[in-house]
Order: sequence, then C-alpha cells, then structure tokens
Amino acid sequence: MPKATPLLRQLGFYSATALVVSNMVGTGIFTTTGFMAGDLGSASIILWCWAVGAFFAICGALTYSELGINFPSSGGEYVYLTQAYGPAWGFMSGWVSFFAGFSAPIAAAALAFAYYTGYFNPAFRQDTPAWLTLGTESMKANNLTLRIGGAQALAATLIAIFTVLNCLGVKPISRIQNVLTGTKVTVIAIFILAGIFAGQGNWEHFSQDAIRTSSNSLPVQFIISLVWVMVGYSGWNAATYVAEEIRAPQKNLPAAIAVGTGLVTLLYLGLNVTFIYAAPLEKMKGVPAIGSLAASSLFGPGIAGAFAGLMAISIVSTVNAMITIGPRVYYAMAKNRAFFATAARVNPRFHTPVAAIVAQGICAIVMTLTPFPQLVLYIGFSLTFFTVIAVGSVFIFRKRSGWQQLSALNFAWPAIPVAYILIGVTTIGYGFIFAPVASGASLATIVIGAGIYRMVWRKHEIPAL
Repeated sequence: MPKATPLLRQLGFYSATALVVSNMVGTGIFTTTGFMAGDLGSASIILWCWAVGAFFAICGALTYSELGINFPSSGGEYVYLTQAYGPAWGFMSGWVSFFAGFSAPIAAAALAFAYYTGYFNPAFRQDTPAWLTLGTESMKANNLTLRIGGAQALAATLIAIFTVLNCLGVKPISRIQNVLTGTKVTVIAIFILAGIFAGQGNWEHFSQDAIRTSSNSLPVQFIISLVWVMVGYSGWNAATYVAEEIRAPQKNLPAAIAVGTGLVTLLYLGLNVTFIYAAPLEKMKGVPAIGSLAASSLFGPGIAGAFAGLMAISIVSTVNAMITIGPRVYYAMAKNRAFFATAARVNPRFHTPVAAIVAQGICAIVMTLTPFPQLVLYIGFSLTFFTVIAVGSVFIFRKRSGWQQLSALNFAWPAIPVAYILIGVTTIGYGFIFAPVASGASLATIVIGAGIYRMVWRKHEIPAL
C-alpha cells in the first residue's frame, strides 16, 4: 500500500495572519450595515452592535488560541469537539462546516463580489431582473426564492477559478493570498482615512435616525442583528483549520489569531464610522453594496468607481481564503476515517486535498442561488452553535494533566469563555423565535449530519486523534 502524501508546514506567521484577516474581512462588513440601517434605525445602536460583536470575536479568539496550541493539527472545531465530546460531535461539526462554515460563506462572499461589480455592469446588480426565479408568491414575499441571473453566474465563475487554483498547491495560492490581503487592508485603511479627512460626509448623520423596517422590538432586533455581525467577524478561527501546515504552530498559531482578530476589529469599527459619516441611515437601508454607496457619497462617482473595484478585489481574497481553509477540515476528518475517504487523498504532485476542494466548490456554486439575507443568517446560527460548544470544551480540557494554559485567557478566568458562551446562546435562542427559517435550516443541517453519522460512521471504529 503506497504511503499517504502528507500536508507540508509551509505557512509562516504572515501567511497565517493573512488567512485570518481575509476570512474575516469580506461579506459581512461590505454588506451588513445597509441591512442593519433599516432593522435598527440608529447609528449609535449599529456601532454598539459591531462593538459587542468585536468583544464576542476576541473572547472566542483567545479561547481558540489555547485550544490551538494544545492541538496544533488541521481541523479546528472537529479536532476540539472530538477530543472533548467524542467522534459524533466532531463529525457533526465537520459536516456543518462543509455547508455553513465554508460553502455558504464562499457563496455569500462571491455574491457580494458580484454586487460590487454591479457598479460597473448593471447585469450583476441585485435589482437587475434574474434570468430565472423559482418560488411561489408567498416565497417571494419572504425572500425565499431561488435566483439565477448575472450575479449568480459571476459568483459561480469566481468560485470555479479559485477552486482550480487551490488544487495546484498551497504555497503559490498563499502568495496570491498575501498580495490580496495586503491590498485589502491597504484599501480599507485608505478608504477610512480619506473618507473621514477628505470626503464629503456629514457628522450629523450620526444623530439622524431612520424609519425602522423591522417589526421586532429594538432589543430583540439588536440580538438578531448581532447574528449578521457575528458572520462579519467569523473567520477569527481560520488559522486553526490549517494548523498542520503552519510552521512553529505553538508560536505562530495564537499570534496569527490574536493579531488578525485585533486588526480586523479596528478596521470594522473604522469602516462603520466612515459608512455612517458618508450617508444618512435612511439612504443606506437595504443596500448590500454599502461600500459603493459610501464611496459615491464621499468622493463622487468617478473616484467611487475605483473604490468599488478595489472593494470587489478585497472580497476576492475572502473567497480564496475560505476555499483554501475549508478542505483542510474535511481532510482532517477523512484522515481519521470520520468522513468520506476521498477527502483525505492528497495529490502527490501539488500536496493538496483535490477531491475535498472540488466538492466544496460545487456545493458553494449551488448555494449562490440562495437568497442573500437568508444565507447570511443560516451561516450565523450554524457557526455560532458549534463555536459555542468548542469554546465550552476548554473547561473540560483544563481538568486534564499536561494541558497548556494561555496566560491571556487566565485574565479574569473564566470570564472570557463564559462571556462568549452567554452571548452565543442568547443569540441562538432568539434566532429560533424570531428568524425561524434560517435557524430551522441550521438545525436541519445538524440533525441530518447526526443521522448520517448514526447510519454510516457509528458502525466503524474511529481511532483517537
């Protein structure tokens, strides 16, 4: 029997940090604030929502850093949940990661790219009639139809291109990723500084409320909107998925998570201040390409076009980062005989899990047909559920001998993981009450995964990690 081809430790601190930043900065920040403007109707409440989301992400990042230095192998939540709760929970986390953790976010990011490209070509805009819309009138009223149009075609093409590139090796794609991430951070920093100090905005926008479009009470809607924000911050755990390919993971893994999350927090708060400075909330309501609107208001249509193009390029780095990271989870599961065996096959020439990369790409392309708002909520509920469980595992691991404790997590222990768990559980609970479609789809994904594990993988002896 030929020896299995291994993954190689080729990623340094900068590349790992670039993956974290690229995974976080993407769909959420470039699309969410427009929807929140109508739902919350207040600039100060929107900023508070993003601040709470930042606190949530930092608490999760610190906890995952401790998990990462103790389990420096690819797989993220799959590894932690398998070790803490058993193979069934590990399998379900990987199963949900395939759909809600990576395929759906890839689809959402690719659609956001299409929306920004619509600044130059109306065929890719959200309000452009689709070639085909599937669904009843009732489904259309609830934004549940399947849509096939220019935006979906462009999004699918982008996913296909980077799926192929990722099959050709992690080292060359990491170089592309580093360039894209550097471009992304530079563009955002310039946009914030130029917008505030040279743009034609108005600080009075912060005191001008919008007429709310949500029928939920403000406290309830704040919690539901927090799901959108959590999706915006999701990706802070990205480096844990490729830990097996990071050099000196004990040092570089926690550093990449901490630096990446901190940098993104600053960028997000700065961007939201710039968005609100650029345009009143009433004008922002329901606009997915909020960056294009802000750029046009600040600098005029000419310069706004350049920023819209650069923001679209920034979103490309998010698509690429998630396409890179996702298959490493399926690879880790399959290598442990807890997933489809083909996912563990590494190409001997390129040292990449080609089958896993291609399967993820196909699923993401199909998901581009899903309505964008429901796609984002589905992602938020699913990811929050499993990250809460993973954060909770640190209480189990700290009782084991030989466990390495992270000094930053010891600060006010156990306040940091407890805060993450409380916020996450509250959000999930309110989601099931006030956003039943997306939360129901998340629950269905988990239940189906549990059923498949029971029917197939429970019959096989899964070795310890």
